[in-house]
Amino acid sequence: YEKRKMLRSFGNSISRRFFSTKTDDVVVSILGAPNAGKSTLFNRLMDKAKSRTYRLSSDKKSMRIKRKHYTGGSKISSQMLRAGGAIVSTIPGTTRDRRECWGLIGSTSFRMVDTAGIDGYRILSKDHLDKQILRQTWEAARKADLIFLLMDARIGVMSADWMDTAQWLRRNASKGQKVMLVANKLEGDSWNYKGSPILDTILEASRLGFGQPLLISAIHGDGMADLALAIEEVKKEKQKRLGIQHLADDEEVESIAGIEKNERYENSHSGAPLKIAILGRQNVGKSTLVNKLLGQERVISGPTPGLTRDAIETEWNFDGKTIQLVDTAGIKKFTSGINKLSPEDKEEDVPDEWAVRDALRAMKVADVAVMVLDAATTKLLRHELSIMDAVVKEGRALVVVANKQDLLIDNEYSSQDFANSVSEHLETRLPMLRQTPVVAISGLYQSTDELQSRIMPVVLDAYQRWNRTISTGTLNRWLKEVVLGHPPPHQEGRPTKFKYILQTKGRPPTFIIFTNQPKLPEPYVRFLMRNFQDTFEYFGMEIRLILKYSREDNPFAPKKKRSGSGLGGSKARKKRGIQQLKSFGAIVKGRKMRSSLQKFKKQSRQKGIYKY
Repeated sequence: YEKRKMLRSFGNSISRRFFSTKTDDVVVSILGAPNAGKSTLFNRLMDKAKSRTYRLSSDKKSMRIKRKHYTGGSKISSQMLRAGGAIVSTIPGTTRDRRECWGLIGSTSFRMVDTAGIDGYRILSKDHLDKQILRQTWEAARKADLIFLLMDARIGVMSADWMDTAQWLRRNASKGQKVMLVANKLEGDSWNYKGSPILDTILEASRLGFGQPLLISAIHGDGMADLALAIEEVKKEKQKRLGIQHLADDEEVESIAGIEKNERYENSHSGAPLKIAILGRQNVGKSTLVNKLLGQERVISGPTPGLTRDAIETEWNFDGKTIQLVDTAGIKKFTSGINKLSPEDKEEDVPDEWAVRDALRAMKVADVAVMVLDAATTKLLRHELSIMDAVVKEGRALVVVANKQDLLIDNEYSSQDFANSVSEHLETRLPMLRQTPVVAISGLYQSTDELQSRIMPVVLDAYQRWNRTISTGTLNRWLKEVVLGHPPPHQEGRPTKFKYILQTKGRPPTFIIFTNQPKLPEPYVRFLMRNFQDTFEYFGMEIRLILKYSREDNPFAPKKKRSGSGLGGSKARKKRGIQQLKSFGAIVKGRKMRSSLQKFKKQSRQKGIYKY
């Protein structure tokens, strides 16, 4: 018990380091036809504790949103309201990219991949978007140890599309892979009766050659134990194939604890991975930039606006540092009420609204937000300024990337001119973002090495400035120089004095100045913040400078003795205590005792016993 307790106390840091290096982790890919419930099952099995990139405590408020009916007769599923999960909708084809996370059923941990729906039409299609989606699904199937082929039990599988899908899986399956058929949407037991068409559908599904299907309900959580048993069986087979001996529970705990004990100090300098969120409006080249930085076709990209929907996280190693790069959907409309979907919203617009919400969540949990602009517009748009303002107010570090420099055909207007105009516009509209780093690139034509050498040093520098801690001595020397050069104004005839300043936290940088005035004039506060930003180079981020009122008491003055409470002071209090001991048998302390004493006095006066 003590070993297990010690293991739990290590927290998510050990689990991330340990499980990421294990070779016997099972990779489970969820494949199936469109609208079969793949994303709902993905949300059901997601381990929120490990998948921290999409976890946000403020999402608890949004869970209280009531489900409302929309035009077309459908409604948002309850799974759609799960914080940080995949976008779920009744519209087929909502999911496009493959999305990875940690899964957990009881004590069974595994890697999990959600994919887009595949059918005969998409397999045989010549459309560029369908080919990209199929390539992503094939990549998820190729890396998987276990494939859950999901079907809608109410519809069945006996169609040409399903036959094409089964043939495609057999043709592309690797050695050692296992494909299991899973029948979804079997809520309750109302379908289980003699002559039920659903039972006939389940029997017909076995003709695909993947065995008898597992019966589950993803939205209600039925049948999850059968999935866990299947995953454990595949895990044991993989361990046996790799020559890894399966450890007992106690030995496994000791092994994990030993790894933590030996590697805790070696890995302490690395800390948590750096989270970078790629933000911007639609069709500015965010997905193309992510693919070029990673050097692979990780996400779907193209000239069509709105291709990306889910916020796709990819773990990446750059110069020995672990980075979580998150590609987000294009924010075409930024409003404060993005979480409030109205009944007037069209059904086909609902996935886009939730895609924006997912992008904002990725921004809130990121360390650095990279704002991608379209250089062809030659100016900043209003809602781009709103997005950057939201990044700053959330306390994130900001880096601006001006993409599509190849579209600037005017020889007199260079990429550096556009970067300078962006900086000037930012300083005019958002003074806190003056001197924000702006990088001019062409994501389509520049190579991976060129983009990494131009963007990543700027991002890492912004992260270091945002994450650093300034000593109290350095801060107080700065405060002394500022006060000597520009003394604060008097307030109500009293001179303003600054006692000292200290940093209370980083991420975002927060500082407290102790002063003898409850408030300071707003212009002087802005002067302090501007001077502080220039001195310590806090560009592209918000500085939280808090003024704390501190009373100006003389510490050497003799302290007053505490006087007695109540009428007559301490002497009267002692006298009343003696009288209470004589009459009541105890000194009254507390509300219940006082009420009992009042009741006793009333009864005593009625009898003529108590005269006080």
